Amino acid sequence: MIKALIIDDELKARNVLNHYITNFIPEITEIQQTDSVDGAFEILKTYQPGIVFLDVEMPHKNGFDLLLALKDPTFDIIFTTAYNQYAIQAIRFSALDYLLKPVDPDELRAAVERYMEKQKPAAEKKELFDNLVQNIGKKAVKDFRLAVPSSEGVFFFTLNEILRLEADRNYTFIHLIGKKPFIASKTLKYFEEMLDEFGFIRTHKSHLVNPVHVVRLSHDHEYVFLTDGSKIEISRRKKEEVQQQLSTR
Repeated sequence: MIKALIIDDELKARNVLNHYITNFIPEITEIQQTDSVDGAFEILKTYQPGIVFLDVEMPHKNGFDLLLALKDPTFDIIFTTAYNQYAIQAIRFSALDYLLKPVDPDELRAAVERYMEKQKPAAEKKELFDNLVQNIGKKAVKDFRLAVPSSEGVFFFTLNEILRLEADRNYTFIHLIGKKPFIASKTLKYFEEMLDEFGFIRTHKSHLVNPVHVVRLSHDHEYVFLTDGSKIEISRRKKEEVQQQLSTR
């Protein structure tokens, strides 16, 4: 049994989401709605939802203003937003979930299932919310701080701190400058899609490298050498592509 709160200034959007939840998400047994952040605070005085569906862009106070005011969050947030690449990147970099408007019922179902699979401790939620607020305040996406939850806690780092990422089945080892590698419970493909616009290079099915830290190619173009001295394999089918990507840095 899950309680939910929908925060969205558009009545139609609230009603559509309410309809989908009622008809497709039986695990959510109680729903309340409000059209503003101030209204949400009034509701939250007596109502304890497990999930808050939070619209990003609202007049007066937006979804991020709610995050700024949270002290000890007891609920998870699934953001709802029209296509806004900057906001979406900020949310993804903070390891938080979102739904694009108009909401698709299958994507809604998947988001709720992710919530049910792993509910975060309050301290971790607060860290992720705070990181999102910081990211939104940055002038460029490249300056965002990436949050990656792991079994050891949440790791926070900038893109320039990443040396390389290495696949291990459905997990990824993340190698940072001057730090011990840690393992994330996401595939290398997940990080490749997130980091593609920043020029990260897939040299091999198991390796994604940060071009900022590439020192040189080997003479036979079968390896790249990084600033930490590591030697990363280039697969045969990736040779030409890697050369082209490095030549345009």
